[in-house]
Formats: sequence, structure tokens, C-alpha cells
Amino acid sequence: MRDDVDSVDARLAARLAELRTERGWSLEELAERTGLSRSTLSRTERAETSPTASFLNRLCAVYGRTMSRLLSEVEAEPALLVRAAEQPVWEDRPAGFVRRSVSPPHAGLRGELVEGRLAAGADIAYDRPPVPGLEQHVWVLDGALEITAQDVAHHLATGDCLRMRVWGPTRFRCAGPADVRYALAVVLP
Repeated sequence: MRDDVDSVDARLAARLAELRTERGWSLEELAERTGLSRSTLSRTERAETSPTASFLNRLCAVYGRTMSRLLSEVEAEPALLVRAAEQPVWEDRPAGFVRRSVSPPHAGLRGELVEGRLAAGADIAYDRPPVPGLEQHVWVLDGALEITAQDVAHHLATGDCLRMRVWGPTRFRCAGPADVRYALAVVLP
């Protein structure tokens, strides 16, 4: 699976460079818009480093895309039926986060389904939504998850579901002693 992940990272790096070029932005301009360092952006576009979830979220916000849409742009044309073995997986290893696009986004549809896994103790903060007003439904399949949105912490256990519209920063934290696995339904506004 490592070769698949490496090739996704390479295609993702190329797509990020394309998006910046399409807008006519220099690395300095992109750094100013995202608050990310020019050198890290450059290394990411050259596939020298794999971006974290928070890093990608900042890029998605300036490019007006959800993370799923960005990741789908580096995959083959989506099929109507996506077998489990063919569902794209993306990892943020340092953060302990694994993301599986169960139903990858498609240009003609507004919704998608994602499986998220956070390792015990993992804590991911997003400083902004990729698309303001993004609708999310988070259903915990196994474990415990704490989600903070609009400065309110929500503690979810197995079977619990949280609905929210994302307008500002959010935080996903594995709240139990074991990993947490959850389904995330994302609907564009």
C-alpha cells in the first residue's frame, strides 16, 4: 500500500502546483494567503514532504475546495460503485489520521461519505473550513471522539452522531484510550 500512498502524494503535489499556477500566484503570495511557510509549500509541491491534514485544509480554503474534492482530483474518474479495495486512502502519519474516501466526491453531486480513523491521543485542529457553511454529519462507529466547533466541545461515544455546519475552526480529538473510527458525511452548501 505504501507505493499507492507515494503515488497519491506525487499526484497531489503536482495538482497543488497546478492550482497555484492557474491562479498566477507565486509561492510568496500563496504563503501570505495561507499563513504557511514558503519553503514548506515549495517542498510539498515538489513531493519532498507529505502534507498534514491541517496543512491541506488551509490550502483547500484558499482554493475553495473540500479536502475530498482536492483528493478526488488526483484520482481516476470516479465510478458509480466503489469497491472497498478501491476506495482512496490518505494518511497523515504524524497526526495519527487515516482518511478513506468511501464515496469520493463528484462534480455533479454535493455529498460524499468519508471514513476517518484517529489513533489514540490524536488531536487535529483545522483553523477554518475548506468551504464556509460546509455541512458535516459525524457518526462514531468505534471508540470515543471529541469534536470542538464554534467553541463548544461535543463528546461522542460509539453510535453517537453530531450534525453541524462549519463556519470557523474545528478540532477532532481521539478522546478514548483506543483508536476511534467514524463516518463523516460531507454536504456542500
